[in-house]
Amino acid sequence: MQAASFIESATIPLRLSAIDGDGFPLICSLWFRYHNGCFYCASHRSAKIIRLLENNPNCGFEVAVNTIPYRGVRGKAVAELSSDRDGKLLSELIERYLGDGNRDLANWLLSRKEDEVAICLRPKTLSNWDFSARMSSD
Repeated sequence: MQAASFIESATIPLRLSAIDGDGFPLICSLWFRYHNGCFYCASHRSAKIIRLLENNPNCGFEVAVNTIPYRGVRGKAVAELSSDRDGKLLSELIERYLGDGNRDLANWLLSRKEDEVAICLRPKTLSNWDFSARMSSD
């Protein structure tokens, strides 16, 4: 498996892990896009994951399928947060994950774009796995 092609074609959520106030990790699933070696996600300003990343930008992530053959990527990253109040990233994520489907959800998400936060994950480590060869259904 080539990691970049898997990441770019995967339309599954990214699992993002950040350290909570009690010292334990909290995992949040987010839509993402991959561009120039970084993962871009968005979340609402009021989301707990945003507060955690503001307190500690060091995080972990995984993009992996839940069906055979198992494959995916994971790593450690530093998160950079910025405003997405124009909804540019959010619109790209909606198009990627919803397309023309579920317009009610898309419209609701876009109605809150003024408080949307863009998350740029800059990987520090990245590893991938692909068990296709040994988990073939043949």
